[in-house]
Amino acid sequence: MKQMQIDKLTVKIMDSRAEMGRVAAQDIREVLSRLLAEKDEVNMIFAAAPSQNEVLAGLCELTDLAWDRVNAFHMDEYIGLPRTAPQCFSNFLVDHIFSKLPFKSVNLICSENGAQEECARYTALLAEHPCDIVVMGIGENGHIAFNDPWVADFNDPAVIKPVPLDEVCRNQQVHDGCFEKLADVPTHALTLTCPTLMGATYQFCVVPAPTKAQAAKRMLTGEISEECPCTALRRADHAALYLDPDSASLL
Repeated sequence: MKQMQIDKLTVKIMDSRAEMGRVAAQDIREVLSRLLAEKDEVNMIFAAAPSQNEVLAGLCELTDLAWDRVNAFHMDEYIGLPRTAPQCFSNFLVDHIFSKLPFKSVNLICSENGAQEECARYTALLAEHPCDIVVMGIGENGHIAFNDPWVADFNDPAVIKPVPLDEVCRNQQVHDGCFEKLADVPTHALTLTCPTLMGATYQFCVVPAPTKAQAAKRMLTGEISEECPCTALRRADHAALYLDPDSASLL
């Protein structure tokens, strides 16, 4: 493992994708254990994407933790897909972690509610449960959640909002194997905003695969700006980035 510091961001480069997931899960374990010793409840936000498979699997192995005192949320959802669609991010997380651990509560963004109604409902939930830990990734275009470069706002007054998805973002869903072709990918989604994600106490960002190499390079070497939203992590007080050899190949 190689480790470096870029501004405030801790960067860990692993020898394999499997090791990346294990190390990230163990680092999350340490923080979660400490928070559970300090607080009655802990609130966590999760990303839903194949890039998160290894870290989510690692977390599912931590059965000795008091998950029954953890409230779970997620960070984005397509607009217009039926709730039962396998591509819904809520269903991805139910399959990969929410059904595997005994969370105190699982709070899903509903793809079938009206966008404004759902934004109001989820904003109220997050106000009741200020986030302690975000487990996240980045997009090929540098987005965090669905805050693509042309809609990202580091000072966004909203907690969650509807957004259009750019073609790079939509193509990533095809590259990830979630949809067969670009025309099948929804054009809009609900997303937690940049301040919501950055407002958590801890951010753990897990980024494998060669398709993320360019974004990882921009994240660590480019200007901190909405043109590459994931650069915001370099300003976070307690953030860590986990890379595998493929995603770190251009560093």
